[in-house]
Amino acid sequence: MPKAKKTKSKKQAEKEQVDRVLALVRKMKEEMRKKDIEEEKALKAKLKKEKKTGKKVVDIQKYFEVQELSKDEIHKRIHELVKEIIQQIETTGRPYFEIPSRSADNIIWDEERDLLMLGKKTSTRSFHSLSSVVDATRTARVLEIVHELIENNLHATKREVFYSDVNLFKEQKNSDKIIEDVAVMLKTTRDSTHVVASARGSAIGRVIIKDGGDLIDLTKMGTGGWSITPFLDQVEIVDSDAEFILHAEKDAAVMRLAEAKFWKKYPCIILTGKGAGDIATRAFLRRLVKELRIPAFSLVDSDPYGHYIYSIFIRGSKKLSYESPFLATPELKLLGVLSRDLDEFKIPKSVRIPMEPADIKRTRELINEPFVQKNKEWVKDLKLMLKIKEKAEIQAFAAHSFKFLVEEYLPTKLETGDWI
Repeated sequence: MPKAKKTKSKKQAEKEQVDRVLALVRKMKEEMRKKDIEEEKALKAKLKKEKKTGKKVVDIQKYFEVQELSKDEIHKRIHELVKEIIQQIETTGRPYFEIPSRSADNIIWDEERDLLMLGKKTSTRSFHSLSSVVDATRTARVLEIVHELIENNLHATKREVFYSDVNLFKEQKNSDKIIEDVAVMLKTTRDSTHVVASARGSAIGRVIIKDGGDLIDLTKMGTGGWSITPFLDQVEIVDSDAEFILHAEKDAAVMRLAEAKFWKKYPCIILTGKGAGDIATRAFLRRLVKELRIPAFSLVDSDPYGHYIYSIFIRGSKKLSYESPFLATPELKLLGVLSRDLDEFKIPKSVRIPMEPADIKRTRELINEPFVQKNKEWVKDLKLMLKIKEKAEIQAFAAHSFKFLVEEYLPTKLETGDWI
């Protein structure tokens, strides 16, 4: 009599699935490592050529570049700028600030680096013109505030900067604009000026950090996670055995993952910007990928706004295009929720949402973006969204069960490599 076939236990099947996921992400890690080696070889070859010829190989800069700077360097640049203004007063009597233009027509997609970058156009802001004297005065005031922060080694929020001179700024949108102008004028990141935006994001999982001198293990933060600080210059990544990073658009998805302690079975770091990615969350994700060199995946709603949020994480935003190299993570993969997932995972029609005209318009705009056009799979999924005219939130998987997202959807997507 033939022996009965042994069926796998649920535990064994889960272990094999985890092993397949880890094998796939480790392969991605190896590809990232090879790319780093190739880039390092290219840099060494460039330096060798410079040494041999005695001439510096000059790259023609198409874009305006900024740097992360120390407070001493920022202090020095402010003093140099003020000296220029004084010199202008003494020689022409017509002082002005020269500021790189952040207008839409000066924002360019750098295809090679896959980032939105600021072009090289500039504009002047003079003290003797009625149309610009107010903004010139506000610019001088923000420079004064930044100088004070740097000298005292303090940080301030954008809201605090506004309240430091309400009568001059009138509305916070005016001071916010000048804060960005001052950073780009000093050729540095906004955080380097010690002016920070309030952070909304949180992170949890397999990483140990040092925040302001305190050692924090993100696996021991309960279900709420560590609130990502806007003072990232005071954060050090100490250790991690994570194999990948998972960014989720919605805090509700992270709560579900945290409650299940998803990072125990799948060694990972999970973070969220709780909607549109704030600067601190985007910068922290970039640092994790850059320093740990592990794959990163994004989980957003299946709608044009979810896809737009993903685009900001990978390419930067038009508003802060000058900071894209410090905020964007081009390596980030779009794991879901893809339009094709709605039928693939049998999401009931009752929890799908009909697209409004505004949704359709936004989707078409996304498809027309050059960086989206380059990714055929992305275009295909957005076109499917237009075809079915349906969208769905991450929480739609709860229609199957509250555990479906954690136990079925994410493991299956990671195991099969079904991402964009």
